Amino acid sequence: MNLYRPIKIGSLELPGNLFLAPVAGYTDRAFRSICAEEGSCFSFTELVSAEALYRNFGRYGLMDNKLTQRHKGTEEEENFKIKNCGQKNINVEKNNISNNDSLSAPPRLCEKSSEIFSSPNIISANLVKRGENEKHYAIQLFGGESESIYKAASLLAPLKPDALDINCGCPVPKVVKNGAGSALMRNPANLGRVVEAAVRASRESLGGIPVTAKIRSGWDSASLNYAECARIAVEAGGQMISLHPRTRAQGYGGKSDWRHIADLVTRLSVPVTGSGDLYTPEDARQMLEETGCAAVMFARGAMGNPFIFSATLSLLETGSWETAPFQKRIAAALRHLEMLALDIGERSACLEMRKQFCAYTKGIPGGAALRDRAVHAETIEEYRKIVVEHTVDLSF
Repeated sequence: MNLYRPIKIGSLELPGNLFLAPVAGYTDRAFRSICAEEGSCFSFTELVSAEALYRNFGRYGLMDNKLTQRHKGTEEEENFKIKNCGQKNINVEKNNISNNDSLSAPPRLCEKSSEIFSSPNIISANLVKRGENEKHYAIQLFGGESESIYKAASLLAPLKPDALDINCGCPVPKVVKNGAGSALMRNPANLGRVVEAAVRASRESLGGIPVTAKIRSGWDSASLNYAECARIAVEAGGQMISLHPRTRAQGYGGKSDWRHIADLVTRLSVPVTGSGDLYTPEDARQMLEETGCAAVMFARGAMGNPFIFSATLSLLETGSWETAPFQKRIAAALRHLEMLALDIGERSACLEMRKQFCAYTKGIPGGAALRDRAVHAETIEEYRKIVVEHTVDLSF
């Protein structure tokens, strides 16, 4: 049986089953775009606060809430899109590093709403936009109140997402304290109401795109209620369940229990996506074989390593794969930086890219010294200079 295969989520048909998980602070649209080039079949935005979105919709480049809820699919909505003004194409070869490459000053967003010209607003708007190379993407919302989810989801039509995902698994205290994320698993009835609200908004305003949910195994080892929560989400209209088989108490420590994924597969009529401890192509193959899940979702294993998608595809289809060479990894990091600068401005991009750059350079020769310099870089040219000098030092 071919482990790499198409998957259908409600009305959404995807060509393959290798997904990119939502990871706060990492899966920006520039990174998602690069992952799509490398073979990611479906990706999710970083988690977005439903309440923040509907209360401050202008920051996200979206239309008035009442207008969106009153009608859908109108010419006015169709013409209201997030645009960039004067944006130059990125002419960076994927596998080539040149000290002479240059990048024009990044443009600001040209929104019809004047509220979106400041830097924080540009960042918010790009949080929910489709990546340049993304054929299929979902916007992930979090919230503890069904009305907030409904209002936020009803605003998303101009962005044309392919699916809407509800975060029911984030363990971070600032999310949990408001009854969202993994806190929803402590109140399965409310989880159902939240998913139902998203489904209703999708039906009324988004053309009936599928609604999915990402959950954990439970709150702690004494309350493993993933099966109950998944069942309730599906009964509320959810059309795919993604399971990260750790508890909220585990956070990101310990080991994920893939047996929970295998168990859930036998219980549900909708696709189950598995996540947790996927760091190599072999991990992905093993999860697909052992659990029978419909798809795998890379999270930390893809950070700084968008090549894990093409490598996994190669393993599943040919039985072997090759590690991306140093030059390709560094070229991807610089391209990521340039794309991010076009989205949020050079200064913000250079600051954001520090942690990303550390991930890209993990395990490369002399990587520690390279990272020590990169975390102080404030311009694209500084990043380029550091990379070129490092390359010369290693005689590449």
